[in-house]
Amino acid sequence: MAKVIPFRGLRYDTEKSGTQQAVTAPPYDIISKAEQDALYERSEYNVIRLEYGRDCDGDGAANNKYIRAGETLKSWIGGQVLKFEDEPAFYIYEQVFSLQENVLKSLKGIISLAELVPFSEGIVLPHEQTLSKAKEDRFNLMNATGANFSQIYSLYLDEEGTVRDIISAQSSEAPPDVSFTTADGIVQNLWIIKDSAVNAKLTELFANKQLFIADGHHRYETALKYRDKCRAENPGHTGAESFNYVMMMLVDMEDDGLVVFPTHRLIKDLEGFDEVNLIGMLTENFNVSKIHFTDKDYVGVITDKMNKTLDEKMYALYTGGSYYYHLELKSLEVMETELPDMSAAYRNLDVTVLHTLILEKLLGIDKENMARQINLTYTRDINEAVTGVAAGNYQCSFILNPTKVSEIKDVSLANEKMPQKSTYFWPKLVTGIVMNKF
Repeated sequence: MAKVIPFRGLRYDTEKSGTQQAVTAPPYDIISKAEQDALYERSEYNVIRLEYGRDCDGDGAANNKYIRAGETLKSWIGGQVLKFEDEPAFYIYEQVFSLQENVLKSLKGIISLAELVPFSEGIVLPHEQTLSKAKEDRFNLMNATGANFSQIYSLYLDEEGTVRDIISAQSSEAPPDVSFTTADGIVQNLWIIKDSAVNAKLTELFANKQLFIADGHHRYETALKYRDKCRAENPGHTGAESFNYVMMMLVDMEDDGLVVFPTHRLIKDLEGFDEVNLIGMLTENFNVSKIHFTDKDYVGVITDKMNKTLDEKMYALYTGGSYYYHLELKSLEVMETELPDMSAAYRNLDVTVLHTLILEKLLGIDKENMARQINLTYTRDINEAVTGVAAGNYQCSFILNPTKVSEIKDVSLANEKMPQKSTYFWPKLVTGIVMNKF
């Protein structure tokens, strides 16, 4: 099954680079242009220059952000701003955060290298569709730098708690080797585990496990493509070469700190959109209730109602007025008719129901339209899902409940992939705390 090994991570020497707060960054795919600029200004050594560099006027094949990233990485390693661990290590990574006042949660896992294997082997399992444009970007970066700057976020099952016990023991014996707080108030802790006996035991325990990708599908597929390229260029490869592995954060599927947020759907620029007509069509498969707001806190009213229906197929449809529509699926049997060749795990997902019965069937937004985001866009922020419509920037929004971790497992085991933007794991892993150079 999974081959998970320790590695000589590449880490900042903060005596030369400045603090961890100054040089680390959020994941590249949630960084806006303004945030990118702010990270550039924060430090000359911020990892943004490696992971998500700026485009510049005059860029071309001979000089572009990918080439600049490769040159910068080489310079930082040469100047020992970045240093390799003196021996292979696993890295226990913890994030301490709060979802509500005075209630702390902790997410704790292991940063490692995991052997790259095709999804068809059933060892590393995806759960979401990917976009080709994002994979091209990540491949160009990997090709120019020969490195992973951020971890793929994966889950595993640990029914007997053996891995959990080792993580707990190793992270309780001493304070973390690295500890800092990011701008969003999340504490980031890192323990560096070099004990060869402990690390051998962890590798052994993962040898009978499957890994479920939570976040980082594009980067995993890119790493497979890069591996294949390197193998073609090295016909005598043995499988032990570093390009056969990718850096991963591994988290127990039962970890109390696992949080999955929903990603809401916003509709825009749809020709002939008619609220009354849409509601009439919805009644075929949904019980529809029109709920008027008696409180100015529209978001709070919708959120409160949705939080009470986490186990139901329910949605909120907001069209911009002082009311919203509460939608409840009448029966899951209709999904068997619509998607007879898909598993029950896939058919019964909230996002599958929404996409199949409403976005595709009633609004005519097909899969290609969704992928290109012509009439559909996404947001994790329920405030944006409401205020964006109220301001007239969108025609309506569909507000969802989060996908459950158990549903992610079930769809993955069925060898199927959820629609894009089905999950949003939070907190996001920090980029730059540990890196992997092939």
